[in-house]
Amino acid sequence: MILAAHTTQAAQAAQGQGFLSPTGVEIAFLLVGLVTLGAALVTVTTRQLVHAALWLVVALGGLAVEYLLLTAEFIAWVQVLIYVGSVVVLLLFGLMLTKAPIGRSPDADSRNRPVAAAVALVAAVALVWVVVDAFRTTWIDLDGAVQGSTEVTGQILFRHWVLPFEALSVLLLAALVGAIVLSRKKPSSDRKKEERR
Repeated sequence: MILAAHTTQAAQAAQGQGFLSPTGVEIAFLLVGLVTLGAALVTVTTRQLVHAALWLVVALGGLAVEYLLLTAEFIAWVQVLIYVGSVVVLLLFGLMLTKAPIGRSPDADSRNRPVAAAVALVAAVALVWVVVDAFRTTWIDLDGAVQGSTEVTGQILFRHWVLPFEALSVLLLAALVGAIVLSRKKPSSDRKKEERR
C-alpha cells in the first residue's frame, strides 16, 4: 500500500513537471549564457584594447561555467586553464610588448562595422547550420562512458581533432613571435637620429 502511494506521488510529480517548465540548472544556464553573450559583445565593440582582453576573460569564464552546468567538469577546467589562463595572458603579453595604448584607440576602428556585422551574421548562420546538421542523428550512449569525461574527450581530441589542435598551437606561437618582432622594431624617428650620428 505504501509502495503504491509512493508510485502514485512520483507519477503525479512527473506529470506536474511539464516538458517546457524550466529547472534551476536551466535558468542558471540561460542567465550565465546572457552574461557571456554580453561580455562577448562588449569585447568586440569596445575601443580600448586592454578592456577588450579583460572582457574576453569574462566571456571565456562564462563558457567554463556553462560547461560546469552541463556536467562536463574536465572541459570546464581545460577552458579555465588554457583559454582564461594561457590565451588571455598571451594576448595581454602581446599588447604590452607592442606598446598598445591603454586608453581609447581611435585608430583601431577601421569603420567597417556594417561589413563586419554581415560577416559575423553569415558566420553565425553557418556555424548553427553545421552544428545542427552534425548532431541531427547523433545519439548519446547512456550506458557508455560519461560524455565530457577525460576518456571520451581524449579519444575524440586525438582521433578527430589532432590537426586543428596543433594548427591552433602554431597560430598562437606565431602571434607571440610576431608581438616580439614588433616590439623590437625601433620607431622611424629613432632610426633617423641614429643615422645622423
